[in-house]
Amino acid sequence: MINPTQPLLPLAEIHQVCVVVRDIERAMRHYSEILGIKPWRSYTFAAPRIKDMTYRGQPANFSMRVAFSSVGKLNVELIQPLTGPNIYAEFLERNGEGIHHFGIYVPSLDAAIEEMRERGYEVIMSGRGTGIDGDGGFAYLSTEGDLGAIFEVIEAPARRYPPDLVYPPETSA
Repeated sequence: MINPTQPLLPLAEIHQVCVVVRDIERAMRHYSEILGIKPWRSYTFAAPRIKDMTYRGQPANFSMRVAFSSVGKLNVELIQPLTGPNIYAEFLERNGEGIHHFGIYVPSLDAAIEEMRERGYEVIMSGRGTGIDGDGGFAYLSTEGDLGAIFEVIEAPARRYPPDLVYPPETSA
């Protein structure tokens, strides 16, 4: 039986907020000009770099452009879906652009997924290999029905690839 005085999923901090967009370059410019959020570092996530991709419980092949920036300690992420069935394209079709999920960094993706499954939440989309050494990964969980939002668990890679694009472009003085 669940103890009502203790949370089912204790949360110390939300590390990331993600907005799904149709045009990531336009969005980076927009967020920079309106909110002063910059610099943005943009990457393309796709096979073969991203491995073991799943979508709704099945092996998958999807791709997306992502961009990261920070506001204080909070990581702000923009995602533009590119190919394949994925939860970002579903979101855009259903809602248009907007906040898609909240992210939480975890020390072990496998342990976090197992714990969430034990608590009744399944992985709705995932991938591994976001880092140079093949480490790092992400898993989106079926929390939307209970919490009104998707939560993502993220195992950060030890070393990231260089970004495909930095906005605004870095200039040397």
